[in-house]
Amino acid sequence: MKTIYYHGTKADLNIGDLIEVGFTSNYGTKRKSKYIYLTETLDAATWGAELAFGDGKERIYIVEPTGYIEDDPNVTDKKFPGNPTKSYRSKHPFKVVGEVTNWQSHSPEQLETMKNHLKKLKEMGIEAIED
Repeated sequence: MKTIYYHGTKADLNIGDLIEVGFTSNYGTKRKSKYIYLTETLDAATWGAELAFGDGKERIYIVEPTGYIEDDPNVTDKKFPGNPTKSYRSKHPFKVVGEVTNWQSHSPEQLETMKNHLKKLKEMGIEAIED
């Protein structure tokens, strides 16, 4: 069975578009991205869409990696052995092959809790995305 990968964002993309490194990151300090991220879970992609910078519509795309992907070290470290969120990153483009149009947002309370957590990390000098 083929693995389905998702990418959550506020970017307006079309089928066939490539998501590539080098654009302003959706998170953190808004620097140019060295990696792009994808996940096997709708929940992680939902967080990606909800927490991305910008005023665009929250979107979840179905993507295909065009090269090597590795575990996302931002969520896979000594605190989270393995890769429980099934999140990955790559320096190779992802091709948009579809869009999930019917997905459930997190509750306003969950979203506020996550934003407060990210704010505290930032105040402590911890970058949400480590490239």
